[in-house]
Amino acid sequence: MSNNNNKTYFISGGGTGGHIYPAFTVVEKLLKEEDTAQIYYIGNPKNLEFEIVQKYPQVKFLPVNVSGMPRKLSLAMPKWAIQFFFAYLKALSYLRKYKPDAIFTTGGYVSAPIVTAAITTKKPYMIHDCDSVPGLVSKMAAPKAKVVSVAFESSKSILKSDNIIFNGNPVREAFFALTKEEAKKSLGIPTDKKVVFAMGGSQGAKTINTAMANLLKKLSEDMNCFVILQTGKKNYSDVVLELEKNYPNFKENNNIMVRPYFDEMVYPLKASDIIIARAGSLSLTEIIQCHLPSILVPYPYAAQDHQRKNAKEMCEKGVSLYLEDAECNEETLLSKIKEVLDNPTLFNSMVEKTKELAKNNPTEEIVKQLKSTIK
Repeated sequence: MSNNNNKTYFISGGGTGGHIYPAFTVVEKLLKEEDTAQIYYIGNPKNLEFEIVQKYPQVKFLPVNVSGMPRKLSLAMPKWAIQFFFAYLKALSYLRKYKPDAIFTTGGYVSAPIVTAAITTKKPYMIHDCDSVPGLVSKMAAPKAKVVSVAFESSKSILKSDNIIFNGNPVREAFFALTKEEAKKSLGIPTDKKVVFAMGGSQGAKTINTAMANLLKKLSEDMNCFVILQTGKKNYSDVVLELEKNYPNFKENNNIMVRPYFDEMVYPLKASDIIIARAGSLSLTEIIQCHLPSILVPYPYAAQDHQRKNAKEMCEKGVSLYLEDAECNEETLLSKIKEVLDNPTLFNSMVEKTKELAKNNPTEEIVKQLKSTIK
């Protein structure tokens, strides 16, 4: 184990972006701390976490070959159990070899081997659950964790822990530093324009794309809004083909920006006045930190239906309007956008309520809590 000024950290969480990006936000914060000596990221080399680690030369990747547990009893279960046992032995060997001062996980099946190894060796660890419906690993890990951090108040009643803290999801420092004016300037958006931003995450959302493609002309010309549509990389060419057919002059319209993806999501978010989005927990955290009223169209096939639950919680808190995926079309979406933008009282109320929900700096708090687990 390292001395007081040279801390070694194990970070884990993977499988999906909802687990991975919050973990790397904590990694970025730890890299700036003077007492950080080394960070090891434990993940599956076949997953997105391995790609992201390559952007951080100071972070060493420790591979575990693990997959999600089969949800039904089948012949796949014994095979998974053997795979998990070897991943657990690998995690034990990492604990013995690198002797971390603190262990932090954001859940997902990737973090299960290191959490299990920490429990059996009585190593202190901290977990952060990103969703309103905590996953299986978080439920298993919470009772023995030194600190349990949650992104949603509703998770507190589901997880069993003596030390559970509502932090919200960790977000990068740019979300606090960048102003609306700077964001608009960097994207070439006039400062006096109302900005409508529609996105479906990195994968895109076909329903949102189709409805928005049909609305681009009305929003940008009739309502004089600046419209940003992030299609998702897979859907970009289809959306552009559709637009070229139905709105051939769209590329000449200076009030429209159609992009496959933004590497720096903070810029379009900070530049916007209203957002149409899915209801993944990380997206919701970023939307709230940017004080944006939102129209949420939850992905109907999300695990444990967590997106619907996330969206409904946001609606109850008065920061979002709700629209079912099956009901999301040109007419219904336009009526929701107008409901917010044409009603200053509602718009201002939604903005104020996001400010009440936004946390000062969840990443800083999470890192302080992680350090508190060190003996």
